[in-house]
Amino acid sequence: MFDSLFFNVFKHYKNVKNKKANQIATIYISIFQCSILLLLGMFFAGFFSQMDVNTLSQDKAWILFIMASVFIFFKNWIQYAGRKSKILHAKMINKKSQNQSIFMLWLFPVVCCILAAIIWQAV
Repeated sequence: MFDSLFFNVFKHYKNVKNKKANQIATIYISIFQCSILLLLGMFFAGFFSQMDVNTLSQDKAWILFIMASVFIFFKNWIQYAGRKSKILHAKMINKKSQNQSIFMLWLFPVVCCILAAIIWQAV
């Protein structure tokens, strides 16, 4: 799923900004994965507070989120910038992928962050 989203963003920016397309697509997929992580974290924080379970303090949870986000950025940088990237590019050229609107693709992380903020306010 993330590979197809990466290549949709890559294809769009390859025509517009040829040399920065891979970097923009990598940043996009990292932001998208971090926003999903944030949404899941807020959901479980709300769930655990309703169940009166004290597993992590709020400060430790934020530190854990930051560490996970750095790991995600590093993982995506390694995954989409090396030899594996060339193999994925070759596979995706042969596949027919759905072209999604770039506006909708950038709207996914924004919606995840808005939902996380709503859940955070409820907690």
